[in-house]
Amino acid sequence: MSEWPATKASRVLAALLRNGWSVARSRGSHRLLRHADGRELVFAFHDGDEVGPRMLARIAKSTGLRPQDL
Repeated sequence: MSEWPATKASRVLAALLRNGWSVARSRGSHRLLRHADGRELVFAFHDGDEVGPRMLARIAKSTGLRPQDL
């Protein structure tokens, strides 16, 4: 079983914003997030979408997000 629970996209985005990411620009459901150290991530989910465990693990690998951050 995965350590990541399925979570709403709005909670994932809020956790990323708390961890130093900011929205550089957005268009529709696509948001370009930028970290102070220069990393970028395209977050392409509507706020009400459910983000599954596998996608959360991929996001975590590139952003440093942890399950307890949600």
